[in-house]
Amino acid sequence: MGWHTFLVLWCGVFGAVALVGYGRSLAGMTRAQRAVRVKGRIERVGEPRHGSSPNEGIAVVVSFQDPSTGQEFTVTNDGERGARISAAWTGREIGVHYPPGRPHAFRFTDDLSEGGRGLGWPTFAVFLVYAGLVVVAAIDWGWPWALLGFCGPWALSGAYHLPGNVRDRNRRLDALAAMVAVPGRVVAVLKSVSTDDDGYTSTRLVPVVTFTTLDGTAVTAYCESGLPDPAGSQGLDVMIHYACDDPAVVVLDVEAERRSWKRDMAVNVVGVLVVAAAAVVGVVAL
Repeated sequence: MGWHTFLVLWCGVFGAVALVGYGRSLAGMTRAQRAVRVKGRIERVGEPRHGSSPNEGIAVVVSFQDPSTGQEFTVTNDGERGARISAAWTGREIGVHYPPGRPHAFRFTDDLSEGGRGLGWPTFAVFLVYAGLVVVAAIDWGWPWALLGFCGPWALSGAYHLPGNVRDRNRRLDALAAMVAVPGRVVAVLKSVSTDDDGYTSTRLVPVVTFTTLDGTAVTAYCESGLPDPAGSQGLDVMIHYACDDPAVVVLDVEAERRSWKRDMAVNVVGVLVVAAAAVVGVVAL
């Protein structure tokens, strides 16, 4: 099978996937569009067990109402229940979605909005079609087409999103400056061990802190950075910084977080410049 025949098959298959996906989205038939989305309320929060897996999330009891029947449900997040709950307090609202007529198949989400249109996979299929065209163009006409084909769109996308990223990071830095500091305590350190294909074992430690906000809300939250020795931090008293409008945003070391955001901004700028330069090299070499 030649390259061009393979390209036709590649583009045909993934092009069909994209067309079907976009068609289902226009018709409002994707799973994301058909899902029932409601707001749930945390009724009770459990304290994580020291040494357990961080993938389980903080144990909570959540209540929500099915809008079609008016029936009230009280559920827990045991097992595979969508997004991991990493910050919880009694009364917090979280998103709940489920297939129509099947509230027992619920999933939790941090997003309280109406949700997306189910265009993730169709858009990825379009990318695969484009990638196939660029690869074959590079083979037929030379390597500069690969630089132009791949780096050009990335550079344009990066330049388009860079101002928004700068604004987001500036808002994040302002939010860090406005955070409130209260005393807290590390109540548990969660642990997960994974082994890659080469047999290398890595260990992930996630401290869990509890604190009380200025308005008296008791919060339990994961805090994955800011402790010099997370393995031995259980029972440690710490100073917690949290956002007044969202206690789920928790930071231990504000200065380290500020340096991290500034470093991320520099990396984004350098990345855009690198891919733009690679695209220019591709144009010049044509």
